Amino acid sequence: MFEFFFKYPLTVFRKGDFVLASGWPLWLLIVLVLGAGGGLAWHLMKHQGWIEGKKPLLVWGMQFGSVALVLFLLWRPAISIQSLRSQQNVVAVVLDTSRSMALGGGEGEGEKTRLQRAWDALDSGVVDELKEKFRVRLYAFAGGLHRLESLEKLPDAGNATRIGESVAAVLRESASLPLGAVVVLSDGADNAAAFDRGLMAEIRKRNVPVHTVGVGREEIPGDLELAEVTVPPRALPNSQLNAQVAIRHSGEEEQTTRLTVRDGSTILASKPITLRRGQNLHSESIDFNAGDAGIRYLQFAVEPVGDEEITGNNSLSRVIDVPRGRRKILYVEGEPRWEYKFIRRAVFKDASVQLVSMLRTSPNKFYRQGVDTPQELEKGFPTTESELFAYDALIIGSVEAGFFTGEQQEMIKQFVNRRGGTLLLLGGRNSLGDGGWGASKVAEVLPIAVSDDSDRTFFREPVEVVLTGQGRDSLVCRFDEDEAKNLEKWKELPAIADYQRVGELKPAAVPLVNARVDGKDIPLLVLQNYGRGKAIVLATGGTWRWKMGLPHDDTRHHVFWQQLLRSLVANSPGPVSISTNRRLYADDPTVKLRAEIRTKEFEFANNATVTALVTPESGDPETVEMHPSTEEAGVYEAQWTAARPGAYRVETTAHQGGEPLGSEVIHFRREDGLAEDFHPAQNRELLERLAEQTGGRYWTLDEIADLPQEIRFSEAGITSREIMDLWDMPFFFLLLLGLRGGEWLLRRRWGVI
Repeated sequence: MFEFFFKYPLTVFRKGDFVLASGWPLWLLIVLVLGAGGGLAWHLMKHQGWIEGKKPLLVWGMQFGSVALVLFLLWRPAISIQSLRSQQNVVAVVLDTSRSMALGGGEGEGEKTRLQRAWDALDSGVVDELKEKFRVRLYAFAGGLHRLESLEKLPDAGNATRIGESVAAVLRESASLPLGAVVVLSDGADNAAAFDRGLMAEIRKRNVPVHTVGVGREEIPGDLELAEVTVPPRALPNSQLNAQVAIRHSGEEEQTTRLTVRDGSTILASKPITLRRGQNLHSESIDFNAGDAGIRYLQFAVEPVGDEEITGNNSLSRVIDVPRGRRKILYVEGEPRWEYKFIRRAVFKDASVQLVSMLRTSPNKFYRQGVDTPQELEKGFPTTESELFAYDALIIGSVEAGFFTGEQQEMIKQFVNRRGGTLLLLGGRNSLGDGGWGASKVAEVLPIAVSDDSDRTFFREPVEVVLTGQGRDSLVCRFDEDEAKNLEKWKELPAIADYQRVGELKPAAVPLVNARVDGKDIPLLVLQNYGRGKAIVLATGGTWRWKMGLPHDDTRHHVFWQQLLRSLVANSPGPVSISTNRRLYADDPTVKLRAEIRTKEFEFANNATVTALVTPESGDPETVEMHPSTEEAGVYEAQWTAARPGAYRVETTAHQGGEPLGSEVIHFRREDGLAEDFHPAQNRELLERLAEQTGGRYWTLDEIADLPQEIRFSEAGITSREIMDLWDMPFFFLLLLGLRGGEWLLRRRWGVI
């Protein structure tokens, strides 16, 4: 319709420059137009007796418009535009042949797949019309780019969509050719992590317009997709873990399904969930046990709802390392008390936690338990950083701050800040405010502001404990997976034997448990992150009353302390820590390794020798050299290609000056044929962005017939300047006819014809 009125497509007006092709001076046109306007005004004023009011102004406007338009057309208005020279330029047509293009059969698409509909659109005359004006190169892409001889010979469907890499590959291959434009037909479901700002900048730098043609539905009703699963990469054996799951759905109606966690054929956890109407992204959490030491290849899945067309996106896999060995906790207690006995009993048979304790029995004597050698802690609390930093967590019971020297207090602070350990400070008659901790160097680390006044803060009075909102979500406070049952079990607990008043919570503090004193809740169990580590305050020494007041077979006290102690050491880093950018690589072989290396004192080791031994599930191991990062101190990086699907083991080892600093092992998994099941709807946003940033345009399949005409006016390739006349546009003829006809109708209505 636009071309019917204006002779040329909109692109000509958008890209071209307006000119007057007659060559006559513009000032003469202006003088003639103004003169004609003045003459018409004089004529109407002289003969205005036959019409009254504003009628002369209307007549003058129509007459003036008619004369001005005729004069304007005599100056030959035209569009000057760059256009591609016929048969001297190349146009690349790139067709997405990934597995997601085999989808179809939805509303508005008929029974044909997306690929068939794209093929039909090209074969309907578009390619033939392009060949009349350009040299056409045909490509197909999925995981990689393939040159095609014709549309009759399409490759097999690929397991990934790499739009950015494929377009960049076409531009690189055609760098020496007069490439006028690139046409991409795709559903836009790019699942390559490499399509980032750098790749987009490379494509944009070529100054070749990329026209994108969207294929497929922009929304698939009724489809459920497990969008993301967040779970710790490592865990202690037999520890409780919490996974955060994001589920994407249409949100058009309420749906009920079931979320399940499996380790092979074993179901670790399962729960029904309700996806609410109007909420397109639903968040859910699920608890499960990490199991024995080893590697867990877990599958998280939601059951299909109704007649789901796509079910491959209903599950996601994750890899969790459950390493062997015990994490060491140093527990310093200032006086014999029941709490000490029951804390040790809680982890006595725990193979993953080693509790090393020193109990002060008299001013200068300590009773040691759990030590590895007779020399360990022989001289009391550690006096060097390397000795203290050998532990993963530190518990300080009813011990006054003055017991530790200034150097030792600074070591405790750096144990949390630099080493990344966890400090747990327990309440007691010699702890917190009563122990002078408010004036210590450790006060900065604690999640509460410790009062340093002379008022008594420790009270030997039974009080009730109450879970906070954050405590209900914490695994430390979890007696039952069901939230309502867990809350009920906390309400059933006997009162604790004592409590200690603490100061105000710091801004980053998270209270998990409160003590109810005289009808008011005061913080009892509080934590906060500090530096690389964490600090916790448990302002009581009387949880042992739970054990004494409950039936002998009730394990709640045991479970609480086991979970609390495990949480102290679960994320404590060693001198060598290795990570990958993902734990599961779906159709993407590029693995980025990152290692953080520190000395025994946990200072940055910037001149270390770091290697990673990568061992595939089947095949020979390969040693990868890691190099220092240019952006982060103590960080070493490497990139490696996992060519085959399967499980991989990475062992990173660091040396400095011939001395070993340590090693760490992680696992990841590479799988094929997964990415195409996710984000199956057309990603119009990506296609529009690619077109917009390169000077192209987004098209639908119904509009593709106009594409060859659009490409003609590309400014890339070999072009020539073309002058396109506008004087004979139907719009001008209709406008002139409207002005003259309008004047005639007005005169007839007024009876002055």
